[in-house]
Amino acid sequence: MIRIALVGGIGSGKTFISRLFGYPVFNADETVEKIYSKNKKIFSKLKKKLPDFFIRWPIQKKDLIKAIIKNESNIKKISEIIHPEVRKELRKFLRKNIKKKAVVLDIPLFLENKLYLKKDIIIFIQASNKEILKKLKKRKNFNKLILQKLKKLQFPLYTKKKKSHYVINNNFKEDLARKNVRDILNKILI
Repeated sequence: MIRIALVGGIGSGKTFISRLFGYPVFNADETVEKIYSKNKKIFSKLKKKLPDFFIRWPIQKKDLIKAIIKNESNIKKISEIIHPEVRKELRKFLRKNIKKKAVVLDIPLFLENKLYLKKDIIIFIQASNKEILKKLKKRKNFNKLILQKLKKLQFPLYTKKKKSHYVINNNFKEDLARKNVRDILNKILI
């Protein structure tokens, strides 16, 4: 199985691009959403660690935002609880898809959390800041302050780009993105 990992900045279009590959996708953001809405054990851990913010089930995005805005170190506390659960879900996904020719990993902190293997194909998704901001402002619960705090968790874009095997310039136009994906697949699936 070929593991194709997409890296890039927040809002660069990793999820948009990931769906164009035609292979199973592990989307870490969607996995986290499921954990917040379905995993009571995680809620209990968060409530114990940050009782002022996690009061009611299911976990609300606005409560997460409040916790992060109140104290930046709360991101680390939340991550220490959430990341092991995401890794567990990733392992399940990989086992389930072991016989597939390829899988796509859409994990924002893929490089930062050292989730890569030597033979992984890493693709950097690049987009203009103007396009990124336009897309981010459309997101529910968009918060510029949270965005800045989350960016601090990530490697600089030039580092991610340097560690990547391929670059896709994403202009959020499906035809061009599809062509870029097809070109890369033709190179790696030989």
